[in-house]
Amino acid sequence: MIRTLALPLFLVAAMLGATGCGSTPKEDPNSTAAVEKLYAEAKDEMANGGWDRATKILERVEGRAAGTLLAQQAAIDLAYAQYRGNERAAALATIDRFIKLNPSSPAFDYALYLRGIINFNDNLGVLSFLSRQDLSERDQQASRESFQSFKQLVEQFPQSRYAGDARLRMDYIVNALAEYEVHVARYYYRRGAYVAAVNRAQQALTEFQQAPAGEEALFILMQSYQQLGLEPLRADAERVLKQNFPNSPYLRGGSRQRERAWWQLW
Repeated sequence: MIRTLALPLFLVAAMLGATGCGSTPKEDPNSTAAVEKLYAEAKDEMANGGWDRATKILERVEGRAAGTLLAQQAAIDLAYAQYRGNERAAALATIDRFIKLNPSSPAFDYALYLRGIINFNDNLGVLSFLSRQDLSERDQQASRESFQSFKQLVEQFPQSRYAGDARLRMDYIVNALAEYEVHVARYYYRRGAYVAAVNRAQQALTEFQQAPAGEEALFILMQSYQQLGLEPLRADAERVLKQNFPNSPYLRGGSRQRERAWWQLW
């Protein structure tokens, strides 16, 4: 009986000894190595288009690395991942929080650029392409906010690697905003609201003096004043149109064929 019990007890002791010798302390999830490993996992997800998964991981990284440059980088990446994952509101909230809390961050110029991009691309989705809706025909609040972000970027960081692209987008936004005013003026004119058409056309000419849309704005002024029986004002609008756009098709009774925007698929 003693020999029968001895073998199991010996095996149990050996197993316990082996377990004790082979155990290692668990890695601290908040250690620098662990957080950097988690961040690397998030970057892999982003590289593979796993935006939802990357978002969840980056939220953990930002929390665990609070107060470090890695936390700042995680916040920037989080905003980008949310933006690419079609979570625009969340992306804007994240980037706005970053801008407020990190005014001296080395990535501040990129944060401004990213905020501009998020607003710039607002509503450029599949339905817009299918309807062939022009950017100037959408609500312009996002465009105005985008412009302000790009403007702040080029003024504060004129040498930033993102400043050149921001300037190009600012020009495009100005033209789009002018087109929007003309779009509204055209809408009013076609419905016989000639006073409202005059007001929107004048607004386009006043706010965006160098925009190409000014050509049609002047034409709408001409037509609206004619419908209102205000011949002197119609003549003034025609004179300005001839002076600034001597080859305008509107002067020949024609219409300008709007060129396809660069972002349209077809």
